[in-house]
Amino acid sequence: MTFAKAIADETRQRIMRACCCGWVSVGDLAEQIGLKQPTVSHHLAILREAGLVGLRHVGKQTFYTLDQSRVVSCCGQLMLAFAPEQKATAVICDLNP
Repeated sequence: MTFAKAIADETRQRIMRACCCGWVSVGDLAEQIGLKQPTVSHHLAILREAGLVGLRHVGKQTFYTLDQSRVVSCCGQLMLAFAPEQKATAVICDLNP
């Protein structure tokens, strides 16, 4: 499952949190996360492959945002597969360790 592989990595989780609520450039992501730009780009490629981030180009810069509807859809599929007897409920959790 591409989704599971994509979210299994802590660095990718940090990237997803950093771009969850708006468009962020690769350079800004690298600075926020404290990693080099090629490393961030590698992880963004995996997130793109899983359909978890959207991108847009503005001049020479590339901006990314989390595709929240895709995350919700994938989580729903996980619930159906592994907890079909559970009712879907909204749960608020702290994603920042």
